[in-house]
Amino acid sequence: MFCYQCEQTAGGTGCVKMGVCGKNPETADLQDLLIYAIEGIAKYAHRAGKLGLQDRTIDRFVVEALFTTVTNVNFDPARLETLIQRAGKIIAEAQNLYKNACKKGGKTPEVLSSPADWKAPSSREQMLAEAQSISIAKRLEVLGPDVAGLQELILYGLKGVAAYADHAMILGVEDDSVYAFFHEALDFLTEPQAEDVDTLVAMTLKVGEINLKVMEMLDQANTQTYGHPEPTSVRVTPVKGKAILVSGHDLKDLYMLLQQTEGKGINVYTHGEMLPCLAYPGLKKFKHLVGNFGTAWQNQHKEFDVFPGAILMTTNCIQRPKESYKNRIFTTGLVAWPDVRHIGEDKDFSPVIQAALAAPGFTADAEEKRIMVGFGRNAVMSVADKVIEAVKAGKIRRFFLIGGCDGAKPGRNYYTELAQSVPDDCVILTLACGKYRFNMLEFGDIGGIPRLLDIGQCNDAYSAIQIAVALAGAFNCGVNDLPLSIVLSWYEQKAVCILLTLLHLGIKNMKLGPSLPAFIGPNVLNVLVEKFNIAPISTPEKDLAEALA
Repeated sequence: MFCYQCEQTAGGTGCVKMGVCGKNPETADLQDLLIYAIEGIAKYAHRAGKLGLQDRTIDRFVVEALFTTVTNVNFDPARLETLIQRAGKIIAEAQNLYKNACKKGGKTPEVLSSPADWKAPSSREQMLAEAQSISIAKRLEVLGPDVAGLQELILYGLKGVAAYADHAMILGVEDDSVYAFFHEALDFLTEPQAEDVDTLVAMTLKVGEINLKVMEMLDQANTQTYGHPEPTSVRVTPVKGKAILVSGHDLKDLYMLLQQTEGKGINVYTHGEMLPCLAYPGLKKFKHLVGNFGTAWQNQHKEFDVFPGAILMTTNCIQRPKESYKNRIFTTGLVAWPDVRHIGEDKDFSPVIQAALAAPGFTADAEEKRIMVGFGRNAVMSVADKVIEAVKAGKIRRFFLIGGCDGAKPGRNYYTELAQSVPDDCVILTLACGKYRFNMLEFGDIGGIPRLLDIGQCNDAYSAIQIAVALAGAFNCGVNDLPLSIVLSWYEQKAVCILLTLLHLGIKNMKLGPSLPAFIGPNVLNVLVEKFNIAPISTPEKDLAEALA
């Protein structure tokens, strides 16, 4: 195996024996082969689309396959083997789609090269053997770190976009042009032009452009289904009773679980990136959604171990379950771990409910503690006049966007120290699970405006962008001219596509940490520095002084 798609990759260079995330070589190789297969599918689907034919089954499979390979999603070789076998059938359907499109348009079909001629191996052993010939390590040998790294940057961006597109798709929001771009970009990665650095850089920015559209789609899907998030005081300590903990990102899974647990005497808690769900009117109306338990994904071994109920993982963020809670943790959707019970497409959460009822639950109420969430774009823009007035009056000196993925690798205490050091006349915007580094701290307010505004999940980055754009419009300036500093933490591929969106928008002077991506070669990094002045974090003191200068 060779994998360097996440921030915690071994030695800062790549995992070669076992993934730091827990991914074994077999899983890593099967994921590589699945990506190769959907590149073959995309070659046909892209050309068919240009001739006016699309197929939703093909489109959705490509998105789901990409999301499946995001860090901490699917660790189950058996499920990956099934997906690869299905890819063999889908590529035949894509080929027929292209042939029909050519026939309809009076065109002669191209004779397409590898991976369009790919056929699914008949056994897992053959799959694993084939995966060796198409590995990232092989391409690094042939193409070098800059070209191969840029290709991976595009691919990882696409994986992140696919995660957001999948969430939107589940709630019924889809777009033909978005699916077409997935096929276009995957096809591009198989063509000779994908060895030219300038062309690759242009495609990375296009990934960012499409991601902006997809995040808008997801924002529409979430808010039309569950309402706009509202500023909400959320309990972060347990209450007495039977309990289910929901982690991941999927709002619909939580909604269906809440429906199925209503009246059963079970309290439901959010965990990790599910915390913002407590601010949606369509979710918080359920009285047994009582609060949040725990913090970010990397602390789940400790937190799941002491949680006295059932646990449901809805999307990425799962780690190897400990034996102490393996019999009461469940997966659903695309997330999977070998020998962990999986809730299928019927979304019958009866096994989760039974496990919760069999577990002891919390025996007493803990001391009540609360935090505020729910400052999405709608909530912030509703008081935009007060914010603008405070800036003009000198009461708010600067905004700091401190957010992104959390992780276990040393160095992330930087974000806690930075937030604590931000002066009292500055406002902190935050989103994603990186906020757990400081969201339990007390920051106070400025004239009634909370100094810490939790915008939501990483999925809600669109809200942060819209807030920045609205402020720039109010002050008649560009976003780069705002009194705004952006300090990002990254871990996996959804953070990658958000970064590409910010670059597409021309946002400059961002700080990124705790370490730079291993897949970005030195020459590519120089381009990013020269064009966008992107820089690694240094120390809280130095970065804060630079921002306030």
